[in-house]
Amino acid sequence: MLLAGVSVADSYLQFMTVLILFVFVLGITYAVTRWIAGYQKNKAICSNLEVVETMRIAGNKYVQIVRAGGKYLVIAVGKDEVHMLSELTEEELIFSQNQTGNIDFGSILDKFKKQKEND
Repeated sequence: MLLAGVSVADSYLQFMTVLILFVFVLGITYAVTRWIAGYQKNKAICSNLEVVETMRIAGNKYVQIVRAGGKYLVIAVGKDEVHMLSELTEEELIFSQNQTGNIDFGSILDKFKKQKEND
């Protein structure tokens, strides 16, 4: 009977150890991912290049409007090539009112929850 008690206690202790290690690794992964995302976001903000809009025209072909310094360029991006199509002025661009730079997941999730409740 004593042998069975030790076995159960060892199994429980092993389970708790693995669970604690899992939570620890998950926390470290979350922290590092947030740090890298912040680093890349700051690096992208300091850049002179910005993709304003992208439209898919085929399976792996896109048309993009890119801001390079003060110029707006229309480029075609394919699997292995990039071609400049034209140059636009800022007056030729039409910016949508619903475009936002930072969309957080929480607001999107709340929107879908409200939509699900209405259905």
